[in-house]
Amino acid sequence: MDRLQETWYRATGRADLAEALSAERRTVDFLQESISDLEARMYEPGWQELTASAAQEFSREGLRQITAVCRVMAIKSPLIKRGLSLRQAYVWGKGVEITARDPKVNQVVQEFLDDEGNQRAFFGATARQQNELSLGTDGNLFVALFTNPTTGRVQIRKVPWDEITDVIANPEDKSDPWFYRHQTWIEEQAPGGGIIQRPRVVYFPALGYRPTTRPRNVRDRHTGAPVEVRWDAPMVHIKVNALDGWAFGVGDAYAAVDWAHAYKDFLTDWARLIKALSRYAWKLTSKGSKQAQARTRLAEAASRSASGESNYAGATAVLPPDMMLEALPKTGATIDSESGRPLAAMAATAMDVPVTMLLGDPGVTGARATAETLDTPTEMMAENRRAVWKEAKTAILRHVIASSVRAPQGALRGTITQTGAREQLKLRGRAEATVDIVWPDVHEIDPLQLIEAIFKADQTTYLPPLVVARLLLQALGVQDVDEILKDLTGPDGAFVPPGVTAGQVAVDRFRRGEDPAPVTGGDEQSPDDDQNAGDARGS
Repeated sequence: MDRLQETWYRATGRADLAEALSAERRTVDFLQESISDLEARMYEPGWQELTASAAQEFSREGLRQITAVCRVMAIKSPLIKRGLSLRQAYVWGKGVEITARDPKVNQVVQEFLDDEGNQRAFFGATARQQNELSLGTDGNLFVALFTNPTTGRVQIRKVPWDEITDVIANPEDKSDPWFYRHQTWIEEQAPGGGIIQRPRVVYFPALGYRPTTRPRNVRDRHTGAPVEVRWDAPMVHIKVNALDGWAFGVGDAYAAVDWAHAYKDFLTDWARLIKALSRYAWKLTSKGSKQAQARTRLAEAASRSASGESNYAGATAVLPPDMMLEALPKTGATIDSESGRPLAAMAATAMDVPVTMLLGDPGVTGARATAETLDTPTEMMAENRRAVWKEAKTAILRHVIASSVRAPQGALRGTITQTGAREQLKLRGRAEATVDIVWPDVHEIDPLQLIEAIFKADQTTYLPPLVVARLLLQALGVQDVDEILKDLTGPDGAFVPPGVTAGQVAVDRFRRGEDPAPVTGGDEQSPDDDQNAGDARGS
């Protein structure tokens, strides 16, 4: 149709329209050919192999090999080690504050956080660095919450990633894990003598999965044999860099390993080239017998290094007139060490850190504006990783609170209702189970500006005094904020201004028509107790 219209335009003397239509047709043909060419490239063997490997998750053995390489590189490669250290510093360098809003709930939470074993495994400074490194090399972290059913006490312990062999998920929803398969090897005495090893398999339920019927044993998906289920130790799985539907994650360092190797090889070759170029510094040309005299005089001079090595830097080459010794021409070529900077930049990109910080040398890109521009995405990376940790810590602390409510000798009271395979917690009275997990701001802000902002916010009278006190202490960088706030809090959790006695607070409460008993150490009746008392009086 277009060709007929073009012919008609030419026949009627409208050549300009005919040329425009012809140009448009050629453009369309070119674009169609380009798209067809791109589609054809997707069917090349290399692309097909790549997309086929991405369509399914890495095998468990493949993940084990990847983890082994990343662990070695985290120790041996300066780039990988530095990159992972930077990530740790951005995420955990300023610590974290964890507090519950209700005083009784906060007491349970703080006892759990201050437990020596829990500090060593998960909440201590050393544990935080090790766990962040685990995500950097392994991409996975497994922790089991061993719970005492009588007292509700929770002990958190790490489970080696190498020992988790499978994740059993909801058949109808892969994103809903039910069990984690834990396999270890135990040694036993063989009947005929000697030692044999046999596998021991245990299933840990995923945290939050608590069906109404909880059998003590289930059938193993791999062997078909019955295996024990540790319902008293739900497991938390923290994974990063996993695609949708993947059961396991991949370490942060995996994408940077190849580029770190390439940068190491470049520097090795550059050092070898510099050493080769430094062997000869002088060239001596002579004829006939004079060559022998020159060699003799050079031999009388120091021709070896202090360690006895010959041909050290600065040696002299004695050649006849018809021979020439010179280095390869450097015109148009760059052989300085800065030429390998793009390789280091790729390693930095893979780990989401600026190349200036990865190399510890600002180089030519070290201007202040450039450094701040590069630093902003890194701060966003730290915020994202903090969100991952916050999600895991919130789930763990929710289990701690629920365990205290469920246990007969627990410190908290409330109700737990079953909704399918999940549970809903409600504390008694007005108590709330909300736990605040707050990281200091990544940006460096002048404390004076923060204090002025808090002071202006306090003047609005919308902020509770305890919130204002916490913000001020955090702005000043005070450690152990919770311990100081205890001195500013009465038995009922109300704010007590410094310098004011409990008697004065009790009098003020009495004048306002409130019960002074909580301030003086008496027991405050809950709304349920008031209702029961009213019923008793009515009867």
